[in-house]
Amino acid sequence: MTDDTRLGRRPRGRRDDGAATRLQILEVAGEVFAEKGVDRATGKEIAERAKANSAAVNYYYGGIDELYGEVLVEAHRRLVAYDVLAAVAKGEGRPEDKLRRLLGVVVKAIMGPKGSSWALRVLSREILAPSAMFHVLRERELLPKKQLLAGLVAEMLGLPADHPAVSRSCISIAAPFVVLLIGDRQVVTQMFPGLDRDEQAVDAMVEHLIRFSLGGIAAIAAAQPQG
Repeated sequence: MTDDTRLGRRPRGRRDDGAATRLQILEVAGEVFAEKGVDRATGKEIAERAKANSAAVNYYYGGIDELYGEVLVEAHRRLVAYDVLAAVAKGEGRPEDKLRRLLGVVVKAIMGPKGSSWALRVLSREILAPSAMFHVLRERELLPKKQLLAGLVAEMLGLPADHPAVSRSCISIAAPFVVLLIGDRQVVTQMFPGLDRDEQAVDAMVEHLIRFSLGGIAAIAAAQPQG
């Protein structure tokens, strides 16, 4: 057995195998973190379930904490990719129409088939109990996407993107999505009847949140001092 094999490394010249192993570890880690949370997951279990060498987590990711950070980033990308949101936010049309499309993308991602994946469960755990790796998710996924939303809201309000009214409006728009993200499906539907996950219910939720958000933004804009 070579030194590379003992350390979980792939022989030189087999980069495809290494990339495949790295992706397999990430996929399995997402499932394990979704089941157990970051505190009870171990690199050994992840490597075993990924059918990789016991040192593979350290070799490919530098440790379980770094692996968890990558899982958080991948989870948010799978839920809704930045490129998709950016294409909407930076495309043509009125800001109201772009916000409508953007919110539709997010609602359907959370309430649609993606909502049953490990990605949503990992994010739900992290939001409820932020870990030491939350900063990775914040810097690489949350802040860039938040800036897209803030840009649209600022344009609709006629205010700078860093204005407190824009920040408050973004929180008001985002809050329902956080509830949908962290709420257990059965509990949410028991507490709020009619919030099923079929296509008709999802479309109704999209339309409601859009109307609610646009109405709120219009009210905030009307309340701004005229200067």
